[in-house]
Amino acid sequence: MKRFVLSFVVLAFFVGPQWLLSQASENHVEIGAFADYFRLDRTSPDINFVGVGGRVGFNVKSYMQLEAEMAYDFDRNYTSTYDNGISSNLVSSRSHVLHALFGPKFQTGSGPVRFFATAKAGLISFSTSNQNAPDGFQNSLGAVGNGNAKFAVYPAVGLEGFAGPIGLRLEAGDDIYFDNGARNNLRVTFGPVFRF
Repeated sequence: MKRFVLSFVVLAFFVGPQWLLSQASENHVEIGAFADYFRLDRTSPDINFVGVGGRVGFNVKSYMQLEAEMAYDFDRNYTSTYDNGISSNLVSSRSHVLHALFGPKFQTGSGPVRFFATAKAGLISFSTSNQNAPDGFQNSLGAVGNGNAKFAVYPAVGLEGFAGPIGLRLEAGDDIYFDNGARNNLRVTFGPVFRF
């Protein structure tokens, strides 16, 4: 399943834009950068990540775009208790998150202010650095610490405002990844958008 999703995302990045650019006389292209907030609910207490990302969207119709985005959430320290049956100690590590998503965005017309909803699919990857930590620490985080990419879906809603070709975009959604069931996580992005 992972290989199928990854193949689809790679194919969409290379084939989709070429097909859409051939219709550029009718459609717009949007490119944006954003600050990313991701609240990981898998751990206790929850971990709040912040990062940066970018996205590109191609209008298929005036009310629909196809978008691809990628975001990197910076390292966060995470502390847990390690117990080997004889002694206990606190273990610190650094975790970061990489998001790669692709899907449609449905928007209200093409005026200066637009509301939108999106439903994207892709991969989310968690990486943990636990240098000098006791063996087994990564198991305390489950899939969060093992560096494997997980299938993810991302339904979200948002608002865009434009002054000519320059705008701002605010988006909030549920970044759901699948690891022994669905894992729901709040995600908010905000940043500039350029359309042409």
